[in-house]
Amino acid sequence: MGECIYPEHVGVVEPNFPRGSNFKKVSVLPLVFIIFYEVSGGAFGAEDSVKAAGPCLALIGFLVFPLIWSLPEALITAEMGTMFPVNGGYVVWVSSALGPYWGFQQGWVKWLSGVIDNALYPVLFLDYLKPSIPALGGGVPRIAAVLALTMIFTYLNYRGLTIVGWVAILLGIFTLIPFVVMGLVAIPKLEPSRWLVVSLHNVDWNLYLNTLFRNLHYWDSISTLTGEVDTPKKTLPKALFYAMILVVVGYLFPLLIGTGAVPLNRELWTDGYFSDIAKIVGGVWLRWWIQAAAAMSNMGMFVAEMNSDSFQLLGMAERGMLPKCFGKRSRYGTPVIGIMFSASGVILLSWLSFQEIIAAENFLYCIGMILEFIAFIRLRMKYPAASRPFKIPVGTVGAVLLCIPPTVLIGVVLVLSQPRVVIVSVIAIVIGLFMQPFLKDVERKRWMKFSTSSDLPDLHGGNNRVPTL
Repeated sequence: MGECIYPEHVGVVEPNFPRGSNFKKVSVLPLVFIIFYEVSGGAFGAEDSVKAAGPCLALIGFLVFPLIWSLPEALITAEMGTMFPVNGGYVVWVSSALGPYWGFQQGWVKWLSGVIDNALYPVLFLDYLKPSIPALGGGVPRIAAVLALTMIFTYLNYRGLTIVGWVAILLGIFTLIPFVVMGLVAIPKLEPSRWLVVSLHNVDWNLYLNTLFRNLHYWDSISTLTGEVDTPKKTLPKALFYAMILVVVGYLFPLLIGTGAVPLNRELWTDGYFSDIAKIVGGVWLRWWIQAAAAMSNMGMFVAEMNSDSFQLLGMAERGMLPKCFGKRSRYGTPVIGIMFSASGVILLSWLSFQEIIAAENFLYCIGMILEFIAFIRLRMKYPAASRPFKIPVGTVGAVLLCIPPTVLIGVVLVLSQPRVVIVSVIAIVIGLFMQPFLKDVERKRWMKFSTSSDLPDLHGGNNRVPTL
């Protein structure tokens, strides 16, 4: 990795992308809902926190965990995303701090994590419809439905970010409104004393922490398409702030209603229990609405996640980390090959069980977050005077302290991983360690075309000058 002569200052300005310049950029509101679906998608999936720890700890968890994990991750995403307002996001951050080899490893583990996560959503979509359509419970009809849903959701991504943004807004409204209605209907039945129920000797800490972690991470995913955002230096921090409020309220309000309006039976608090609560407090019509909202939420999360994964591959191709074909855009401005690869990965991984998907996703995601934290601190130390349109108001020591709580949490999640998950994840990581030099060899032998966009900076390059982004 080449060193710069003037490390005390790095100018960072938005580049121009001829290939994407004719396409409409994403504004604040669509970006808020894209982030909402990349992180959360609503309260569905939060039920296990009550089963694991009871109402009081569940509510405390969704208040405190965002401060320990979500806020640091969102702040780092805002700072680094505005410092490097280009597609590729965290791949660019790690590359600029640690070199292209580790940037590729970051891209590999985060892409795998995203694709594994995305394999879950068509399955969950069908699970919510299964009570009404029993044929979707298994066999050929279920396999055909998974393939059909994957193709439909993939097509939405192909049609462009404008479509994805507005789909996210509409789905978000449809997902959140039934909980507002449920809250209004449940007011006469609320008993606040139920919120205070706690039993510390009967807590499944593994399930509790994994549920919180699963429902409150992926804030950095939006960084991979920052190059498609309208004035990202202003828009990205605003969108992250509004999305943070939306996500936290989107969990706490349903949990307050569900735990306060219905007598506690922790064993019933599993995925899908909100629809049962809706039936209890409002009737069958509200239950159907919640079930439909849950299905649509999985659709929104799939579209948002694939959007992030495919633009990440495009950003890597623009830097010569992947073959040139991964940088090809459709007439809608979307990364065609990236979408196809992400969809193929989803189909191949959809046979995994729910728990296996979550565990493998969390393990790989944690490895990627460690690299991000290192890159964040490294860039603070290496380029303290770099242009940062949004800067977390702390120095180097403060930056280190900011990363300590989430790093400790990462350690806990990794330690709690099952041996099978560890083995599979380590194998995937090792494949990435060898894949990068293999692709470099492919480039040297000219088996495939690689290119670096002339509109992008040479972050480690041999021109011995300050990189300008």
